[in-house]
Amino acid sequence: MRERIDGLIKEFLSKKGFNEGVVRYEIEYPKREEFGDYSTNIALVLAKHLRKKPADIASEFIETIKDNPMFERVEIAGAGFVNFFLNPAFLFEELSNLKRSYFKPSIKDAKKIQVEFVSANPTGPLHVGHGRGAAIGDSIARILSFCGHKVEREYYINDAGLQMQLLGESTLVRYRQLFGMDDEIPEEGYRGEYLVEIAKKLMVEYGDSLLKMEHDEALRIATEAASEAILKTIMDTLEHFRVSFDLFFNEKRLYTSGEVESTIKFLSQKGYIYEKDGALWFKTTLFGDDKDRVIRRSNGAYTYFASDVAYHKNKFLSRNFDTVIDVWGSDHHGYVKRMKAAVEAIGVEPERLKIILVQIVNLIRSGKKVSMSTRKAEFVELKSILDEVGVDAARFMFVSRSTDSHLDFDLDLVKKQSSDNPVYYVQYAYARIANIFSQASLDKELYRQKPIKGLNAKEEIDLAKATLMFKDHLLRAAEDLEPYFITRGLLEIAERLHKFYNSIRVVGSDKQDERLAMLVKVADTIKLGLDLIGVEAKERM
Repeated sequence: MRERIDGLIKEFLSKKGFNEGVVRYEIEYPKREEFGDYSTNIALVLAKHLRKKPADIASEFIETIKDNPMFERVEIAGAGFVNFFLNPAFLFEELSNLKRSYFKPSIKDAKKIQVEFVSANPTGPLHVGHGRGAAIGDSIARILSFCGHKVEREYYINDAGLQMQLLGESTLVRYRQLFGMDDEIPEEGYRGEYLVEIAKKLMVEYGDSLLKMEHDEALRIATEAASEAILKTIMDTLEHFRVSFDLFFNEKRLYTSGEVESTIKFLSQKGYIYEKDGALWFKTTLFGDDKDRVIRRSNGAYTYFASDVAYHKNKFLSRNFDTVIDVWGSDHHGYVKRMKAAVEAIGVEPERLKIILVQIVNLIRSGKKVSMSTRKAEFVELKSILDEVGVDAARFMFVSRSTDSHLDFDLDLVKKQSSDNPVYYVQYAYARIANIFSQASLDKELYRQKPIKGLNAKEEIDLAKATLMFKDHLLRAAEDLEPYFITRGLLEIAERLHKFYNSIRVVGSDKQDERLAMLVKVADTIKLGLDLIGVEAKERM
């Protein structure tokens, strides 16, 4: 609906001689019902351009759409706002013809889009923060794919550098401790108990032979064993979480293929690399960064930034993605400017790189925040959360807030079977519709093509509006890369459905067929929304 109103406004602007994008206006949902279903400030905005009274411009606009069957009426309010009241007959006609294709946006050119997410170092199991990033990244990929874009999901495996060395050293210490050796884990090493199990497997496979090897060889074996075991645990958890990837990209590949070196040479030829104090520096300040960045240290070791630049050069220039979406944890906020600068330096418009910073998750149990510290190896594994509350509850809750907002995840709440639990509230709405058909032994397919006419109760109209307006939320989710708009739309439909269910008789009523036909469309829409965030639509609760 919002898309259609936007189209009418653009037509009006075109007739007034304005090119698209010149005039910035808003289309909003009025806070009060008496102000209609949608409202726009177009008349107020145009008043400055046309030097006319907003009310006069509003009247001109209304005149151009007065015969549009979409509206019951259109009114001028306040200083020049235009309020739109949707026509119930139009709503039910739209609902009669509703298919999944209705919710797809009108896009001129489908884009080749990469969504890179999770990409947790294979140094430990996934924690709840990774879970939120996984749910958000996967949901974004689902939404963009539904909208018609060619989407590829990618996991970047950080299997090179200091962190992997520390993992190997920490594992080797655990191995030696099994033989009674008084070794200590490096100060910045990994202290998780999961390394003890990996060390035990090394002992079963190698006995005490690692103790007799050269340190570098023993370290290599321990590092590979630990990273492989941890990566398998990560992938098993993600599979259970309904998250899959099209490609796993190893950081090591960037070094072995020579891409890191060729990228630095590429930047050097452009004049963006210089030497200082024996190190190589990247002139990122030329592209808006706060300071230039070291790309190769004086000891010859490359920085993480070097491989990241090479990786993004590979994404844009080798694999030719139109848009790259990186889903990162909020602790990477300081990295955004330099990454945008790097992309611009390789000749790509920085707007083509979208970086989503996912804020932290606070787990709440019995009204109290669960203490977590990654440094002390005191974190809650994603697997344990899935075991406790289930995949559906976890996925819904992880995307239920904007990515730039902290998320309070109440473990007790999402296990309740009540309207207080948003996951249950939405799934129960779908199950209620399924139950109506099941109890009456009716086939949904028989009602999918039936026309919906003669419905005029407020609960019916409100339910029809919420269902059709779900498209607004879906488009906003795609435009802003914010899956929480999907949960917002689903909750609105569920609220209207429950009110309808408690007030309106369906089976055995004089409008049984029309109401059943409407409920089929509502159920289809709920299922679509749940599919887009990886949550199951349950027939029974």
